[in-house]
Amino acid sequence: MVSEVEYKRKFLVVIDETEECDRALTFAAWRVKRTGGTVVLMSVVAQPEFIGMGVEDVLRAEAVEEAERNLDMRLARIREIGDVRAESVIREGNGAEQIEHVIARDKDIAILVLAASKSPDGPGPLVTHFAARANTLPIPLTIVPGHMADEEIIAIC
Repeated sequence: MVSEVEYKRKFLVVIDETEECDRALTFAAWRVKRTGGTVVLMSVVAQPEFIGMGVEDVLRAEAVEEAERNLDMRLARIREIGDVRAESVIREGNGAEQIEHVIARDKDIAILVLAASKSPDGPGPLVTHFAARANTLPIPLTIVPGHMADEEIIAIC
């Protein structure tokens, strides 16, 4: 029997165009499948700069449309895994700030799941940002190595 805490627990995964975001999604979806809860897919679109004549509205609409397509692809992947509850959210602004706002507003979010880049330049801006603040985050941070294959991730969930 799943307790109320387990049932409400949400894993927040940031969805973007990076290869490593699929590593975080795989981890969160399989963890939820095995232990219960919900995967929250979050996409953050940058605020368009002021250009004038309504161009910002067009740019904003295009960015939101692209974010929705990206989220829909990831939701389809979650459906393939099966029996995983999922939600999605789109925010506008600075990525790290918006992630912190969503965590603060949704008290059921219990774990932030990110994946590290395989790049020799470092783990990526969000991993760097949140790892530096891990001791002040109100929830645990899980960082999935970007080089892990699906099979390796599934095996540890």
